[in-house]
Order: sequence, then structure tokens, then C-alpha cells
Amino acid sequence: MEKIPMTAEGLEPLKAELHQLKAVERYAVIKQIAEAREHGDLSENAEYHAARERQSFIEGRVLELEDKIARAEVIDVSKLSGKIVKFGATVTLADEETDEKVVYQIVGEDEADISQRRLSVTSPLARALIGKNIGDSVEVSTPRGARSYEVVKVAFR
Repeated sequence: MEKIPMTAEGLEPLKAELHQLKAVERYAVIKQIAEAREHGDLSENAEYHAARERQSFIEGRVLELEDKIARAEVIDVSKLSGKIVKFGATVTLADEETDEKVVYQIVGEDEADISQRRLSVTSPLARALIGKNIGDSVEVSTPRGARSYEVVKVAFR
């Protein structure tokens, strides 16, 4: 069973969503199905079919979340240190053409959010950065073409 790396902050929303689905959503959809059954003929009952479809989605998502949580390898970033880029690192990069600097944190897939500068560990840029030291260059293919970056700083918070 392959472990899924994530931070503690990334695990919490998954646990919260699982709790919401099990404690609230399941019971609400069961009630919706019961109410829709009272309307008669199920073959032409759109409410019933919508509720059953919602129930199917909820059960599938519950299974998916339970699997992810069971396989989660929570990494405490605050206990990491060093100058080598690895999971959890906050990396400052300088574009080698424009010298523009950008900061990213490398996190698990479920907690990635580019608007917050959180890169998935499986993204092309993060994969290129893993194992690099300060001063190293990386080249990454992007939709705008190949880009070269220099690792300026590596920090763990």
C-alpha cells in the first residue's frame, strides 16, 4: 500500500469532509430518498433518481477519503531542516531569464493550491526541484515553453 505524503494542515480538511459526509450528508440523502419514495412511481421520479445519484457520490467519496486518510503519511514540516529541496520545503526560485522571484511550498496532492503558492509534490516543477540544493538550476516544460529557475532559498516552516 503506497503512502500519501501530506502535511498535518492538509490532513485536517480531509478528516473534516469525511466527518461531514458521514454525520450529516448520509442522513440527509437517506431522508431525501424516503421522501421521494412517498411520491409513488420510482421509474419516473426525478427526485428519487437525483437522491440516489447523490447517495452514490457520497458513498464513493467516503471510500476515497477513508483510503487517503488510512494511507496518509503525515510529515511535520517544522521538524525538517537543511538546504536540499524535499517535501514540505518552501522554495524561493529566481527565473533565470527575468530574475523574477517566486516562492512555492511543496505539499501533498490534496493540499496543492497554486493561488496560495502550494505545489503538488507530483507537479512537474516540484518533481524537478526535489533533491536540488541552493544555487542549482532546474528546467521545466510549461505551457508557455521551457523555463529555467535557480534555487535561491530553501526553508522549512
